[in-house]
Amino acid sequence: MAPILSTVRRIKAGRRNDVPKPELEFFDPSGISMQGVANISGLSEQILSVDKVSGDYTRLLHFEPGTDSSPMGPQIHDFREEVWIIEGSFFDISLQQTFTAGMYACRPPGMTHGPWRSEEGCKTLEFRRYESNSNHQG
Repeated sequence: MAPILSTVRRIKAGRRNDVPKPELEFFDPSGISMQGVANISGLSEQILSVDKVSGDYTRLLHFEPGTDSSPMGPQIHDFREEVWIIEGSFFDISLQQTFTAGMYACRPPGMTHGPWRSEEGCKTLEFRRYESNSNHQG
């Protein structure tokens, strides 16, 4: 056990304060303001952390009951997206399938998905990561 603790101490001692994503210990994200997404009524996000160098970010996405993202159409991104549904459910209009709390998706750049409709409301935790070979400038 001692060698592992020694390694952890060395890693902590070597930590830099200029890392792109902030170091955040557990906190209640309810204090982070909600921002609307794409002018869709009932769709909002809370940005939990951002890497200002790469553009990578983590967010909570909220669908209020009755939210319909159809005006956005199907989505295609230039980044990798991982999504975990943590509350509620939504219906994927293109796939004609309902996805519920506990389900997970991993979407590579260029994968088409959505739009969605949520009758009961839904909350997702999303990790968005730009690939090293993308043209994203941060």
